Amino acid sequence: MTTLNRRTVLAAGAAAMAGAAAGSEQAVAEGAGKPIFSVAQITIPIAGTSEVFPVRRIYCIGRNYAAHALERGSDPTREPPFFFQKPTDAIQNVPVGKVADHPYPSLTKNYHHEVELVAALKSGGTNIPPEKALDCVYGYTVGLDMTRRDLQNEMSGMKKPWEIGKSFDHAAVLGPIQPASKVGHPSKGAISLAVNGTVRQDSSLDKMIWSVAEQISKLSEAFELKAGDIIYSGTPENVGPVVKGDVLLCKIEGFPDMSIKIV
Repeated sequence: MTTLNRRTVLAAGAAAMAGAAAGSEQAVAEGAGKPIFSVAQITIPIAGTSEVFPVRRIYCIGRNYAAHALERGSDPTREPPFFFQKPTDAIQNVPVGKVADHPYPSLTKNYHHEVELVAALKSGGTNIPPEKALDCVYGYTVGLDMTRRDLQNEMSGMKKPWEIGKSFDHAAVLGPIQPASKVGHPSKGAISLAVNGTVRQDSSLDKMIWSVAEQISKLSEAFELKAGDIIYSGTPENVGPVVKGDVLLCKIEGFPDMSIKIV
């Protein structure tokens, strides 16, 4: 029979308390515990279902059409792809068949439209080869990368980060996601944007410098991509300003139109 003295009991108690404290610290570090307030999960509707796509991160590629790269002052034959991010709560969901009110943002006097194909990922990884990249895609939709161009240009001119020009409320406009099982993986087809009925942007998806597969591959070299990530794949040339009252109509061949009104 083992006899426990007071010193043994105290030592055991201290060890247990230390273990509990370490476990608690680990739990906090791993995100366990009761949140002090709730944060809404950002989602995008999935066309034809009652299901939604939960968003983890928003990635955007810059200057991915040669003509747009030239109008922004860069050489598309020499530059590797570059990326930036928007916050997930910048998403504005636009239902099919509706013209959604889109608020003109603060601080800017030069607010620009950029229509884009958006890819939504169901899986990810690191160092994904291009030939495997499309296996990660759940679906696609029509998107607008709205831009406070004067703020972006000002920050760029000072060689400072230009998130303020790209990452603000309602800056990521989207239609419902169309599953790839229904629309395939579009690599060609018309993409356009009209303002008040006048076409401004008019191009084709096959004019992308870096394909969606190549974008996923390149991104996965820098980040571990995961389910819930979405990628704005770049805009064609002739981006331009909008003002309050303007109605924008976005089209990508094979997808429902998307429309907003600047208010």
